[in-house]
Amino acid sequence: MMERIQKILSARGIASRRKAEEYITAGLVTVNGKVATLGQKADPEIDKIEVSGKVMEARQEMLYYLMYKPRGVITENVTRSGPILKTNGQSREEKTVLDLIPPNLKGKIYPVGRLDKDSEGLLLLTNDGVVAYRLTHPKFDHEKEYEVTVTHEITDGQLRKMEEGMVISGEKTKRTRVLRLTDSSFRIALTEGKNRQIRRMCQKVGSPVETLTRVRIMTLEDAAMKPGTIRPITVKEKTDLLKAVGL
Repeated sequence: MMERIQKILSARGIASRRKAEEYITAGLVTVNGKVATLGQKADPEIDKIEVSGKVMEARQEMLYYLMYKPRGVITENVTRSGPILKTNGQSREEKTVLDLIPPNLKGKIYPVGRLDKDSEGLLLLTNDGVVAYRLTHPKFDHEKEYEVTVTHEITDGQLRKMEEGMVISGEKTKRTRVLRLTDSSFRIALTEGKNRQIRRMCQKVGSPVETLTRVRIMTLEDAAMKPGTIRPITVKEKTDLLKAVGL
């Protein structure tokens, strides 16, 4: 099937579509031995599509880090400095996850998706636009799992409502997988990420969230990580993650 070259490169995990367009414009991509042009289409099953060593080298230098985001820290792609909020008339600083990144990595990796300020847990940071896209776009149905504690006992019926999907702001959520842990806690695996979705679901069934922790991102999990820590993912973790997202 004929497709735009940038889409083919993106599907192969070589570059995001925008980056692939840059490679094509720079003359770094060929189709059947001829330099490709922007907007050109090809059949990946028939045509020989090649990229220069520069592109492949850049692909190999992709960075992947796992962070345990603490509560009270915002997931944003900008750093904050100075007092910006006021509580009872007193100014206080508001941190973002980028403030927690070591100096040698600042400007090189960015958070994939969001984890709201009042939640904690695992967050992937990378410069791989393709992986970021596949982990955040709902069409790929990639799972993220959370451990939730609510303010009081939650019934099987309430958990079943969340598992089967429920209407929030006029739109029904996808089916989930829910596992009870205690009378007032459970695990829930989502394949979508609507704004504050779990909190809104719990609120709707009458069991407000007390604590919310992301414990897994697809194949990535680490129960030993502490709030505020960050580490590179292992070779095996990278291999498993890329395979899981189809790269």
